[in-house]
Amino acid sequence: MSDGRRGERQRPPARERSARHRSDQRPSERARRTDPARLAAYTAMRDVADGGYANLVLPKLLRDKKISGRDAGFATELVYGATRLSGLYDRVIAVAAGRPVEKIDANVLDTLRLGTHQLLGMRVPSHAAVDETVALARQVNGAGAAGFVNAVMRRVSERDADAWVELVTEGIADPVERLAARTSHPVWIAKALRAALIGHGTASADDVEASLTALLESDNAPAKVSLVARPGLTTLDELEDAGAERSGLSPVGATLPEGDPGAIAAVRDGRAAVQDEGSQLLVLALAAADAQGQAATDERWLDLCAGPGGKAGLLASLAIERRIPFVANEISEHRADLVWQTLAAARVVAREEDVSLKVRHGDGRDLGEVEPGGFSRVLVDAPCTGLGALRRRPEARWRRSAGDVAALAGLQRELLASAVDATASGGLVGYATCSPHLNETRFVVADLLKQRDDVEVVDARPWFVDAAGHELEGLGDGPYVQLWPHVHGTDAMFFALLRKH
Repeated sequence: MSDGRRGERQRPPARERSARHRSDQRPSERARRTDPARLAAYTAMRDVADGGYANLVLPKLLRDKKISGRDAGFATELVYGATRLSGLYDRVIAVAAGRPVEKIDANVLDTLRLGTHQLLGMRVPSHAAVDETVALARQVNGAGAAGFVNAVMRRVSERDADAWVELVTEGIADPVERLAARTSHPVWIAKALRAALIGHGTASADDVEASLTALLESDNAPAKVSLVARPGLTTLDELEDAGAERSGLSPVGATLPEGDPGAIAAVRDGRAAVQDEGSQLLVLALAAADAQGQAATDERWLDLCAGPGGKAGLLASLAIERRIPFVANEISEHRADLVWQTLAAARVVAREEDVSLKVRHGDGRDLGEVEPGGFSRVLVDAPCTGLGALRRRPEARWRRSAGDVAALAGLQRELLASAVDATASGGLVGYATCSPHLNETRFVVADLLKQRDDVEVVDARPWFVDAAGHELEGLGDGPYVQLWPHVHGTDAMFFALLRKH
């Protein structure tokens, strides 16, 4: 029956049109679905875009979808690589698409980032990378987006990674900005790390550019899975029996070449844990350094900013071995609960050995007034920008800004001052950050020294020793210690050792 409009063909009902479209498709195209690993990677990317953290959302997804082994490793590399390198990949995608990435739907852009990483950052054959990315787009973005993704991916596949990097950076005159673009870092981070390399005495004017290149490239390399055997709770032998390999760097460390660390009984029980070797080394240094004027029977140790509990777990186990009371303080109630859980195995041993072990919920800035001079050793693992752990936190570089450094400065200084107040005469304070930024490290300590005459800096370098007992090299010109991923294979941890008069 006509609707009265002359010359217009009647269209079949929507259901009939949809059925006809499906019948016109090839059977393989109708049934084409991307594999579970790529779909999980896309889902994780969207969760990260909504504010999640890759190291939290992806493992849960993989467990829920029962993805393991090589497929889990593939999905992890997809998410971490595409997120780390999204700054570079967005430049490539913009050229290939002929439009700014801001004009591309965010969901489609994540699909393109995953596909681009397969083409330029992984050993996935071009045809497979293109076909699988288009299949993913059809499944999660729709048929219309799939055509666009297909066109962009084919353009990307026309050049290799080196050719694309040359193309998208050739117009950048400033060498640091060009290096930042090539290694997919915000320019402000590249410039801050360059200043840190010089300021910490770990790069001369002659080799600073080479050091900066190595550092930024190391941020894009997957970090190894490092384990700590908490003394008195487990041994390196137990970790070796579970498939780990002894660390040559940390006396209590091991690395896991493959597999899920959660499958190791000692890790599940809290007797061992996943922990970067740099974090292990600074805790060991604080525990080993010589104090003055403090009788062993009067010792009491404190972790001032303990959440979520990694360093507290190692420091507590060392304290229990020496029968020294230990307190872990955390301002966040949720994170204090995490510390309590982390110390579960240590709490059992502490009860058996009749050693006091407490988790305190409170503001570390007030502890110096609450318990002045109450501790012989205090660790201040201060909240920071985390610029030293960019390889482990792929989204961090895109969420931080230069303003975050200034926002944290006051807190870092207040915490350090409180730690000194809480330290007894002759006692030690270890100030640590997972950032080499000068405004979060040396300048914080320098400001404290200008304001107080009851504290001095101790050279921390002799207390950083490897698994064979040898002093580490490349720590800087002292008295502070600066670790680097491109030099030591650790996060870029800073450590200052202070003695209270």
